[in-house]
Amino acid sequence: MNLVIDIGNSRIKLALFNERDLMFNVPLDELKPDHIQVLLDEHDDLKHAIVSSVRDYPQELNDFLKHSFETFIELDANTPVPITNRYQTPETLGKDRLAAAVGATELFPHQNVLVIDAGTAITYEIITANHEYLGGNISPGLETRFKSLHQFTGKLPLLHATDDFKMLGTDTDSAIRAGVQVGLLFEVEQYLDYFNTIYENLQVIITGGDAKFFDKKLKNSIFVNFNLTLIGLNRILEYNVKNT
Repeated sequence: MNLVIDIGNSRIKLALFNERDLMFNVPLDELKPDHIQVLLDEHDDLKHAIVSSVRDYPQELNDFLKHSFETFIELDANTPVPITNRYQTPETLGKDRLAAAVGATELFPHQNVLVIDAGTAITYEIITANHEYLGGNISPGLETRFKSLHQFTGKLPLLHATDDFKMLGTDTDSAIRAGVQVGLLFEVEQYLDYFNTIYENLQVIITGGDAKFFDKKLKNSIFVNFNLTLIGLNRILEYNVKNT
């Protein structure tokens, strides 16, 4: 069994896999060795662990993981992965972006895939049917756009996304929501139209905290998966366990 830990800027995701099958995952505000010890006590076959972190985390936790698992991987640019990474600066590639790319090949191993991760930033990643990660684009996410209008203007209010928005604003609030939400939908649709002309049988996966916003709002067919990064991290762990 495998333990997968994804440490983000504000939240931590903890997941347990039985080989490649996701058993459960839970979001946490804080992770301590005691939490992991409970899992170890409950599962005698929990032998392998991987951590992906975008921030520093306690050395105590790192030491505990190193000494408690037969295999422990702290994901970085030098970690072997089961895809070919064509990114020209792999040391600057976000770990979540790389893990999502690997997760895409796990779910759709013989297809070209566009991964859209909709969070604080919205990222677009292309992975080919030959398991080559070609790169991607980074754009402001949904809430980031709302916050930017509020912070960098004198009088515009801070609003949030809603399912009730118009194509054309008739007051300040509806104008902001139309500009942000319709604008983002147009952006994503243009990406989908463009990449569909280049990559045959393109599968589109949307993940991230704002993935639900796009469900049933796009004319193109999409596949929503909130666990894509966890699936990718587990695949990286499995790859390293079998090749060491």
